Amino acid sequence: MSVPGLQRLLAPRSLALIGGEWADAALAATRVIGYTGEVWRIHPTRPSSASQHYFRSVDELPAGPDAAFVAAPAHQVPAIAAGLARRGAGGFVCFAAGFSETATPEGQRLTDELVASAGELPFFGPNCYGFVNFFDGAALWPDQLVGRRRERGVALICQSGTIALDLLYNDRSLPIGCALSVGNQTRLAAEELIEHLCADERVTAIGLYLEGMRDAAHFARAVARARAAGKPIALVKTGRTAASTAAARTHTGALAGGDAAFDAFCAQAGVARCESLATLCETLKIFHCGGPLAGRRILTMGASGGDTAMAADAARNLGLEFPPIPPATALTLQQILSERVHISNPFDFHSHVWFDYPRQREMFDVVLRAGYDAVGFLLDCPPAGKDDSSYVRVIEQFAAALPGTATRAALISALPESLPCATREMCLAAGIVPLQGQREALEALDLAGTVGEAWQRGAALELQRPRTVRAAAHSLAEHEAKQALAAHGVRVPRSRLIAPAEAAEAATALGFPVVIKAAGAALEHKSDVGGVVLNVRSAAEAADAAQRLASLSPTLLVEEMIADGVAEVLVGMRVDPQFGLLLVLGAGGVLTELLRDSVTLLPPFTAASITAALGRLRMAPLLAGFRGRAAADVPALVEAALGCNRYARENLERLAELDLNPVIVRPRGLGAVAVDALIRLV
Repeated sequence: MSVPGLQRLLAPRSLALIGGEWADAALAATRVIGYTGEVWRIHPTRPSSASQHYFRSVDELPAGPDAAFVAAPAHQVPAIAAGLARRGAGGFVCFAAGFSETATPEGQRLTDELVASAGELPFFGPNCYGFVNFFDGAALWPDQLVGRRRERGVALICQSGTIALDLLYNDRSLPIGCALSVGNQTRLAAEELIEHLCADERVTAIGLYLEGMRDAAHFARAVARARAAGKPIALVKTGRTAASTAAARTHTGALAGGDAAFDAFCAQAGVARCESLATLCETLKIFHCGGPLAGRRILTMGASGGDTAMAADAARNLGLEFPPIPPATALTLQQILSERVHISNPFDFHSHVWFDYPRQREMFDVVLRAGYDAVGFLLDCPPAGKDDSSYVRVIEQFAAALPGTATRAALISALPESLPCATREMCLAAGIVPLQGQREALEALDLAGTVGEAWQRGAALELQRPRTVRAAAHSLAEHEAKQALAAHGVRVPRSRLIAPAEAAEAATALGFPVVIKAAGAALEHKSDVGGVVLNVRSAAEAADAAQRLASLSPTLLVEEMIADGVAEVLVGMRVDPQFGLLLVLGAGGVLTELLRDSVTLLPPFTAASITAALGRLRMAPLLAGFRGRAAADVPALVEAALGCNRYARENLERLAELDLNPVIVRPRGLGAVAVDALIRLV
């Protein structure tokens, strides 16, 4: 693809608009944005007039256009693309639909023909709205254009033209510098555009709406490049309820399938994954006003106990921290505000100082230097046209205290609509982030702090993906899986593989109590079919259990029983089609499906990252020693996970899934034992 062509496409000096009514709409957008370059119209039959000349084809144009908008029938588009390439155009927007998005042979044929005809030309789409460039005053956009020219702002990349419109229509003072609609991502995908935007100093942050990725490895490189350039990324990605998870055959597949891999990517790469467009807008505003937060230590304050109480409740499921106000700071605030005010976080400073602006300024000076990552001032303002003078004065005191502090400042309204445009713009000019809607504001602060923490860790992703095309997978028998993992440092129970008649002798030799299992390779979940007998304590019990299990398998596995476990943990690995190797840790045994308590990691897998991930599980208190119980041997559990990784890396081209469920973690110093293992290979 031509990089200079992409620059010509996005900041064109000449445009060709190809088509009828949709091209008319694109022409209207160029006028709204104030485009001053050449505009040529192409239509096969429309008559020219004194005010508008129509060329019949690209070949008739006086020169190759920097950018073209193609709104022609799909079957005509490849020939038009070939003409643009022949004339030396910069690139084009393919508004036309009917290509690969149809999932038909004809759609794919047209896509292949388009790619071949376009040569090295960069193009958006097919099936996309095009772009709006408020930085350079250019637009190829067939709809209403809302926004204004910008010297600095966020860049939006959307797979959906409608979502791009939704974001352009926002009433949140999000400073949008450009909006790029990518459609099918046939030539220009999000990753290429991120890389291009990294070199633009006018871009403060990047916002994405994604439905899928063309190349996960390239996307990861683009995200790393954006981080190196100091351009944080926030996004919304669909697929939270992907039906593919229902087909997973192991516990690990069910937990890591669908969106878990992408969540893990965002967490480790330092990308803010938002649940709604509203939260996306608020997060991008934080990024625009100074990048990610240093962390998630927040102080919220307001003149109403109602606001502060609601803020505390609204943040209860987030990762925000509300540390107490430091004693020295609390004493100073008490002296400023009197004994009538209780000093706490959230901080209700009471309305009796509402008109006392000198004391307000003193108060804001103190709280903005109390060591928090951000201070959120909770305030809803009267609508435009009403007397808001006292509100403006308070915000001015907040802004006046801001210079010279590393703490970020935000004005937070409980309702999105109760922060008028003039107030928002005043805040942005002063370096205060105007956040609209209490819940989305707190979500945005949480995400911005999470990204800042990830950037500070600085751990690079090292995706490990197989080079070969995946074939159908088959399962190893449990004893084969355990032998393979034991060779890589995973501790497994002492065991014997026997015929049913040998059960009593084998159990006696191992020492009671034992576990006896049906050992057929096809029995992936033996407990579901009664294929496991626990706590066998005598030769007679062993013989009886073997007789019952013989109906399931002609071969049995007799193992020592681990009876002193502190916790049961799932350790699994999966090769994701996009991101490659994943490590899954979670509550194991019967709690796996009941609690759905798991965390997914992408490589590099280190002892530190695995230990930290275990600490994020809801079951983490069990590992630490809950209510007087012994603490678990977490280092041994970490070593079991690292052993799985060693096996997985050595067998990356063959591995589909690996599932240890459970690993029984014994008291500290006594180890961790994988008592069940499943490996599926291709």
